[in-house]
Amino acid sequence: MTSRLAFAAICIALLVTSECARFKRQNDEDETEEKSVEELCENRPPDEYFRLTTDGDCRDVVRCTKSGLKQISCPSGLAFDIDRQTCDWKAKVQNCNRLEKPRKVLPNLKTDEPICPDGKLSCGNGECINKDLFCNDTPDCKDGSDENSCSVETDPNRAPDCDQSQCQLPDCFCSADGTRIPGSIEPNQVPQMITLTFNGAINIDNIDLYEEIFNGQRQNPNGCQIKGTFFMNHKYTNYSAVQDLHRRGHEIAVFSLTHRDDPKYWTSGSYDDWLAEMAGGRLIIERFANISDGSIIGVRAPYLRVGGNKQFEMMADQFFVYDASITASLSRVPIWPYTLYFRMPHKCNGNAQNCPSKSHPVWEIVMNELDRRDDPSFDESLPGCHMVDSCSNIQSGDQFGRLLRHNFNRHFNSNRAPLGLHFTASWLKSKKEYKEELIKFIEEMLDRNDVYFVTNLQVIQWMQNPTELTGLRDFSEWKEKCDVKGQPFCSLPNACPLTTRELPGETLRLFTCMECPNNYPWVLDPTGDGFNKRR
Repeated sequence: MTSRLAFAAICIALLVTSECARFKRQNDEDETEEKSVEELCENRPPDEYFRLTTDGDCRDVVRCTKSGLKQISCPSGLAFDIDRQTCDWKAKVQNCNRLEKPRKVLPNLKTDEPICPDGKLSCGNGECINKDLFCNDTPDCKDGSDENSCSVETDPNRAPDCDQSQCQLPDCFCSADGTRIPGSIEPNQVPQMITLTFNGAINIDNIDLYEEIFNGQRQNPNGCQIKGTFFMNHKYTNYSAVQDLHRRGHEIAVFSLTHRDDPKYWTSGSYDDWLAEMAGGRLIIERFANISDGSIIGVRAPYLRVGGNKQFEMMADQFFVYDASITASLSRVPIWPYTLYFRMPHKCNGNAQNCPSKSHPVWEIVMNELDRRDDPSFDESLPGCHMVDSCSNIQSGDQFGRLLRHNFNRHFNSNRAPLGLHFTASWLKSKKEYKEELIKFIEEMLDRNDVYFVTNLQVIQWMQNPTELTGLRDFSEWKEKCDVKGQPFCSLPNACPLTTRELPGETLRLFTCMECPNNYPWVLDPTGDGFNKRR
């Protein structure tokens, strides 16, 4: 007799053709329960993976497609986490005994005839509540269904589709599919902007790398030094180095205060969590890197786990101008940054993502996925990668060089949307040839007159005032801190040995040109002045 697992494997291999139109599951008493593919896939999102059996090694899952069920298998030693919808070490996966994610009760948002008065919508149990109570992070339906259909596509209070008559630069920019060029400039008159962004702490482990890439000798066609954007987290950062990067015109942005090692924390974070992490992180940078010009206006979520509407509500309240965490799937034509007054113009990429569904006065510097195929003219299609580090097939400098040039051409030969190259310094330093290939690529691009290495803020500045290539030499927004010379503010920073009761048992060095605080700055005490005493 064919075992359940073997039969399931046959079904999957055939992608549920007519020979396998029904999937049979046998229980311990040898009774047979049949479920058709239609039943398995009814009301199931197409991007949700589920198991056909709890037998076996917990590696195999399937999802519903138009042609049937499609299988993926985790690599040996890993198991599939049904809740997180990803492969992980088997010891960390606690739901191998479950076939699928818990099914949530959904509201009745689409009915043939209205079943609620105007201004109200139906919960899953038929109860009618005010429309504006849906997706407000508080269950108002007795069955909780008003908080269970809150994606970019299904939130009843979602941002409207792009309306260009209502969305005008410099404050608003949108397009139906995200590919429109600002200002309706012809592509051959658009500068190809390239952003080099780096995530993580800035310290002795990577300062030499940044000095070598941004050595002051490499200039854009307007005569200004090339610039980068640094998304930094607090722990282990040398703030005297941050202060000097800012002095030289690079953009400093926030990558969180704690960089807490729990993706769910970021996805489901409360307003106050995001406030403490991002506004608190900015406060620390401003104080200990002595940045007082209000230029820290960008945010990137750790693990790129966007925090939904709560993150963006906090950003608007705290005057953050842009987020740079949302990824767009690899496509033939890349996407330009956009504002979130209107609905985002692409799918929320990733099974566990929590993209903002409502309207927010915030820019999104979208991360277009890179095409990582070694030979795009021949190789089979591969999923894109958002961080260069995550292009796992890149193993040599030559491969890295081909990745850079191919993706440059993809952007340059289509709509010239900004090309984002996103790194962690440790990856670039892991092989000398990676750094050498990046510098070679930068210098090759600078030999042209239509490529600019700019910060994320400079991308927004150009979009707010679209200017053709011929006018860029006098584009005032890009002339600030154009060619900075001189010495760092201090050559011998204070190396403050500090503790905080929030991190018991740890003594951490805070390197800063400013005066040492009393305590190591952390979530409840971002200035390091000490906790308020309570009686």
